[in-house]
Amino acid sequence: MICIYRSISGSNPALQKLDSIEPGCWINMVSPSEQEILLVSKKSDVPVEFLKAALDEEETSRIDIEDNNILFIVDIPFTEMEENSLTYDTYPLGIIHTEKIVITICLKSSKILNDFIDGNIRSFYTFKRSRFILQMLYRVSSYFLVSLRQIDKKSVMIQKKLHKSMSNKVLMQLLSLQNSLVYFSTSLKANEITLEKMVKLDIMQKYEEDKDVLEDVIIENKQAIEMTSIYSNILTVTMDACANVISNNLNLVMKLLASVTIVMSIPDIFSGIFGMNVTGLPWSSAPSGPGFTVVMASIGVSILIATIFLNRKNMF
Repeated sequence: MICIYRSISGSNPALQKLDSIEPGCWINMVSPSEQEILLVSKKSDVPVEFLKAALDEEETSRIDIEDNNILFIVDIPFTEMEENSLTYDTYPLGIIHTEKIVITICLKSSKILNDFIDGNIRSFYTFKRSRFILQMLYRVSSYFLVSLRQIDKKSVMIQKKLHKSMSNKVLMQLLSLQNSLVYFSTSLKANEITLEKMVKLDIMQKYEEDKDVLEDVIIENKQAIEMTSIYSNILTVTMDACANVISNNLNLVMKLLASVTIVMSIPDIFSGIFGMNVTGLPWSSAPSGPGFTVVMASIGVSILIATIFLNRKNMF
């Protein structure tokens, strides 16, 4: 899918959707077809390799320059539904700076770019290409921070279930969050290297305000890296505690079952003794009498004594 936008100058700047490529426009490509890639490449004089680079899920963050075209690839966060639960992952976003236009390309529709399209971001202009790209990168870092806070809240909710959980479901949920943090950490560190390289590009720092925005982007990215490290350590400790809690809960159940087994074995002992086909047992030869009552009373007293004893030993 290809959408072309251009900012309308004025006191309240807005985006105008175009039918053709014009100088100062922004081309947003979401999972484009081969024909769409060739069309944009021909109209914008951008190498096809630049347009296809971000369509590889395994592509790492980097900067590539060819003629007057600059390709920036950064990893951006995504949330997905998996087994009725939110999971977090990263995908590459390609941003191409040309002499006249800006091109973005990604495998999926991103909320980061949709914020610009929907007018949730103020004071941005598509024809101010360097500033526009820096504003995108700032939103990328901001959304990493938002996703990290969501992961932290979700981990807290899962921890509240620990005291009554004896299944692996909680562990798997925490493991999924920890995997997400690993993806985030790898992507953020790769983005950090790309941002440091951008500092050396004169085209990205033409104006003093651009320098300030780039510094803010670098600061936000470093903050996201620190938060990722902190949350990852917390989750590691939480997973260990979770495993211990599950093991402890299982031990409590096994202890209870063992105590119940001991108590329930007492009637078997008495019935086994008095059920033996031997002579000499009490009341074995009496035609009638209190034998059955005495045996049942003995069983009841023995069960009561065993229960009291085990309860004092915290076996129940």
